[in-house]
Amino acid sequence: MNKIILASNSPRRKELMQQLGFGFEVKSEDFDEVIKMDLDVKEVSKYLAEQKNDQYRELFSNEIIVTADTVVIIAGQILGKPSNAEEAKQMLSQLSNGTHSVMTGVCISSNDKKISFDDSTNVSFKNLEANEIDFYINKFKPYDKAGAYGIQEWIGMIGIEAIEGSYYNVMGLPVHKVYDCFKNEFAITPC
Repeated sequence: MNKIILASNSPRRKELMQQLGFGFEVKSEDFDEVIKMDLDVKEVSKYLAEQKNDQYRELFSNEIIVTADTVVIIAGQILGKPSNAEEAKQMLSQLSNGTHSVMTGVCISSNDKKISFDDSTNVSFKNLEANEIDFYINKFKPYDKAGAYGIQEWIGMIGIEAIEGSYYNVMGLPVHKVYDCFKNEFAITPC
């Protein structure tokens, strides 16, 4: 049987895959995320996951490759990863006292099969005070997270009032769909 390669730098995706019980290796390369201008924001995460998968397919031809990409969408706009504290503060202020969508696209491929899917979760934040946002940014430095936050971190604990959809999707991997894809499309079971 081919081995599974999780092609991601995300420690959260690695943790979630481990909890699913599948044996896998982590291998990742830098990927330049280029989004087509005419792409609907709801298609971006799946598109990027597919682009990443195509890149890795050339490197690991005999394995099952898993790639993913997560985006935060508010008012038809994608919030990427902040590059500094000012951007993080701006993003969290924008998410405060409202509801946004988190979309994760996943692409899983083998030599003879390529399956892509996505999942969407609505997340509602309470009104976040400026000192709460500053504390979170200074303590947790969320520069590797879409929308400048991790649901599993302090800001998620104190700020999120409701979610509609998968909690794990917001962490970066819709594990229920990944599990079903492994089981039904690739005949892989946990080991």
